[in-house]
Amino acid sequence: MSDINKLQEVEETNDKNSAEGQSNKDLKGDASLESNETQQAEDLNSEDTVETNEAADEVVEETIETSETEKTTTAAEEVVNDVTEAPDTKDTTEAAKEQEPLETDKQEDEVINEIDESNAKDAEEEDSKEKHVIEVKEYDSMSLEALAIELERLLKHEKIQAIKTHVDKINATFKSKFQALIDDKKEEFIKEGGHDIDFYYSSPIQKRFREAYKDYRKKLNEHYQGLEKNLKQNLTDKLAIIEELKGLINLEENINTTYKHFKELQERWRDTGPIPRDKYNNAWNSYHHHVERFYDFLHLNRDLRDLDFKHNLEKKLLIIEHAEALANEENVVHAFRELQELHKMWKEELGPVAREHREEIWERFKVATKIINDKRQVYYQEIDKVYEKNLEHKLEIIAQIEAINAQESKSHSAWQKKIKDVEELRTAFFNAGKVPIKVNESTWARFKESVRHFNRQKNAFYKGLKKEQYKNLQLKLDLIKIAEDNKDSEDFEVTTPLMKKIQSDWKKIGHVPRKDSDKIWKQFKAACNSYFDKLHTKRNAANQENIEAFNKKNEFLNNLKELELNHPTKEENIAAIKEQISLWRTLGKVPNDKRYIESKFQKTIDSLFSGLEMDKNEVEMIKFENKLDNINTSDEDHRNLDNERSFIRKKIDEVKSQINQLENNLQFFTNVNDDNPLVKEVHQNIKTHKEALELWKSKLQKIKNFY
Repeated sequence: MSDINKLQEVEETNDKNSAEGQSNKDLKGDASLESNETQQAEDLNSEDTVETNEAADEVVEETIETSETEKTTTAAEEVVNDVTEAPDTKDTTEAAKEQEPLETDKQEDEVINEIDESNAKDAEEEDSKEKHVIEVKEYDSMSLEALAIELERLLKHEKIQAIKTHVDKINATFKSKFQALIDDKKEEFIKEGGHDIDFYYSSPIQKRFREAYKDYRKKLNEHYQGLEKNLKQNLTDKLAIIEELKGLINLEENINTTYKHFKELQERWRDTGPIPRDKYNNAWNSYHHHVERFYDFLHLNRDLRDLDFKHNLEKKLLIIEHAEALANEENVVHAFRELQELHKMWKEELGPVAREHREEIWERFKVATKIINDKRQVYYQEIDKVYEKNLEHKLEIIAQIEAINAQESKSHSAWQKKIKDVEELRTAFFNAGKVPIKVNESTWARFKESVRHFNRQKNAFYKGLKKEQYKNLQLKLDLIKIAEDNKDSEDFEVTTPLMKKIQSDWKKIGHVPRKDSDKIWKQFKAACNSYFDKLHTKRNAANQENIEAFNKKNEFLNNLKELELNHPTKEENIAAIKEQISLWRTLGKVPNDKRYIESKFQKTIDSLFSGLEMDKNEVEMIKFENKLDNINTSDEDHRNLDNERSFIRKKIDEVKSQINQLENNLQFFTNVNDDNPLVKEVHQNIKTHKEALELWKSKLQKIKNFY
């Protein structure tokens, strides 16, 4: 019994060490390396640095990076797709049969194999759980210097293995933008008379970016080399553990001590990190074989064996209960990952149980496993439906981009709208979610080609636009010459319309090359301003005279309102009024915003005439003559006289028409006495209209005398 007590103490110690080992293992995510990571390092070595002599058609195309979520599968899918077969170990003992329950019926237990196959990837999965999310910035909108600074920041503050996607996008964007800069410089060089073969351009920012990118590749290779070194070291450590297992059977020592040593080796095996995947099966088979041999050896001590069976049964029952609880969990992906851990513990960390419990507990565990896996299958079937909808959406987006490509646009504004529309569609494509793996590459290729086709059309348009801009430049230079030739002219009547016209023409010409835009605008503006400053100076002087005339007329008008017409004859009073009109005209012109004073004067004159005992038509003609005098003194080149004559003729036609209508109306009054009120009214209207007609004719004759 003393041996049994000692063994129980050993078990308690082992349980404690196991818990600590598992805790330590959870913190070892960065120590894992898979063969696909090594491949990534090899792929990275094949990437070219920024080159300035890339093909021109690739340079002008905007870089569209593949979304990582689009190019990879989920962690759960990787578990299924990247499988390591469970070791096929021959059952040499009853303990071995319990240790490998999955071998009893492989046709039935494929779902179990699917879970156990992922054991070689545990470290990578564990690392992904705590993956740090790095912000993806709008690299397309960043300058060359900002891209270099961002690359340097990522190298300094982030883990080298976590920034590959960001660096790839930054690198592609920098190459595209820098090549576009080179194209502009080259075009400028050739237009200045240089030859294509002689062109060379370099930039400090290019050198800075190259150094940062070279540093990134160096660090990434060092990272992968270090991880591969850890893999090899872990393999060496595990092979050493197997050698120690071999020696346990031949040790001549107390069985409790040997058993404790065996448990320590198992703990060391679990704590040792991952090994190269191509070595995993062989190492596991060898380890499993020697564990079985030890259990055969342990069979000699039935008490220890029974105690170990009891311990394993308790642990496996806890695993089963956990699995049964996971079967009810809503998060299917989490449940499946947890189930993987449980299978790993069942397979690698626990030994066999007594024969009478083996089938029962295995069936319970298998049932819970099947429930979780069935739910997982349903879950991914639903995901497949979502992926199909995403595919439909992405194909619609591609079709819209292709439709935009088919549209012909010949203006800058139309292309700006198309650029905005394509950018929105591009963003929508990346936000549309994942599509089925079988069509992922073809969908991406079609999308990428549609956007590249758009970019080629856009760049061709703007290259053609540059030629048009150089034509516009020459037209604007011609206008500058006209402006500078006339800026000192004092013939304002002729030059002012000319200067206004060339300003209007300037606005209609269109864009010129950006490098010339500010320069020629300042030159043109200076010439125009020089002329109009002189014009405004002269007009300001004239305005001062007009203001003085207004003040005089305002005072004159106030005195005119007090004028008393007390001459003995009507003719003398009329002569006095006309004298006031003549004096008014001598006072000069008033500012345009003060022209209302002329209306006031006219009303005052009308009131003076109205106070005289004169025929109405006679007064009207005097007023009209005064009006004509005012019109004739203006400098508007008879325009107002023409307008007045047109107005009078129109009135004459209207009055004649009204007279004809009234005379026609009289014909309806047959057998009616002339004393009839209606007939009298019509005759009176005819008389009034004829008098008005004579007045309008007199006015027309008067206005003809002014020409």
